[in-house]
Amino acid sequence: MIDPNQPDDEQPIVSHLVELRSRLMRALLAILILFLCLFYFANNLYEIVSEPLTALLPAGTSMIATDVTSPFFAPFKLTLVLSLFLAMPVILHQVWGFISPGLYKHEKRLAVPLLASSIVLFYSGIAFAYFVVFPLIFGFFTSVGPENVAVMTDISSYLNFVLKIFFAFGVVFEIPIATLLLVWSGITDVQSLRAKRAYVIVGCFVLGMLLTPPDVISQTLLAVPMWLLFELGIILAVIVKRKSPEVEE
Repeated sequence: MIDPNQPDDEQPIVSHLVELRSRLMRALLAILILFLCLFYFANNLYEIVSEPLTALLPAGTSMIATDVTSPFFAPFKLTLVLSLFLAMPVILHQVWGFISPGLYKHEKRLAVPLLASSIVLFYSGIAFAYFVVFPLIFGFFTSVGPENVAVMTDISSYLNFVLKIFFAFGVVFEIPIATLLLVWSGITDVQSLRAKRAYVIVGCFVLGMLLTPPDVISQTLLAVPMWLLFELGIILAVIVKRKSPEVEE
């Protein structure tokens, strides 16, 4: 409860902190509820995530667990991360509820579709990784090994690999939103971004190298969509700039 004897300039800070704590608790509660609902199906979820690799393994081979706790903790970790991903709409809704009172009306009109688009793009990045990137990567690596070496991947190592790819592609698919916000906020403009296109392309491959495992295929499969999404962001920025009238604060 806010102390009425507190200075007026400190009360808004306290009320903001209380609201922030409340919204964080709601987001954590959403993650917890999803986790409790999904944990019963943890092993089935792991089978679905591992399908791109297990479908390509030679007959008579399977994934293995080199740690005695891996059969429990690998599905547990996957369920927890999946709960976080699925709770993203709730998390972003809480973020929006916290920052929206400080926005102008024209900013709110743009922010709502941006938040919705960011959720769709994040899930699109994960889907792209699962349905496009994984079959290509695993198909390549399971076919180039020596004939006398059996591919039997550890379940924890596999999970760490796919989660890193999921997160990288989910974040990378937000590039159009980030580009649009940079132009809309006045930090940069379309002409400046177009002039720096060559540097952006190089930066995409550098980030692809840093965000993915050390192989050329996954790096390229991340860098090329990054560049294309950057170009999409420029197109969206041009469209928004043309349709947005000058609004006084």
